[in-house]
Amino acid sequence: MQIKKMFSKNKIVIYISIAIFFIDRASKEYIVNLSDIDKVTNLKVTSFLNLNLIFNKGIAFGVLAVNDSFYYNIITIIIIIISLAVLLMALKTNGAEKYYFSMIFGGAIGNIYDRLYYSAVVDFIDVHINNIHWFIFNFADIFICFGVLLLIALEISRITNKK
Repeated sequence: MQIKKMFSKNKIVIYISIAIFFIDRASKEYIVNLSDIDKVTNLKVTSFLNLNLIFNKGIAFGVLAVNDSFYYNIITIIIIIISLAVLLMALKTNGAEKYYFSMIFGGAIGNIYDRLYYSAVVDFIDVHINNIHWFIFNFADIFICFGVLLLIALEISRITNKK
């Protein structure tokens, strides 16, 4: 009975996380299949956006990219532990925080899936101005970043409202 109560209280966490996971997976499957079928790894979409398939073995924005499987596995385990902590926070909080932590967790499980399935994260969104390129990222990264930014904004608003 306890599990049923916990599920009903946290349905939104599950729904948001699963929706983000599937958005991320569908976009990555599309770009990987495009690469496999048409041999396209860099597709110009607009003057500032390319779909450029890369497999990122590092963490955020390619930081700590390693070719050594031992270190890669350690990094992956740490990411899984942090993601579980984020899930716990999503389950324990209320209000807007619950949504924001759910966004972060949904993105995290999308990238964890890649790390376990491909031994790298599938990144493909390449935003640039002329020859100045931002880091290549994916939809999971977008949701993680927005979730974190919204949590920061929420905390700043709480601090400023207390004054």
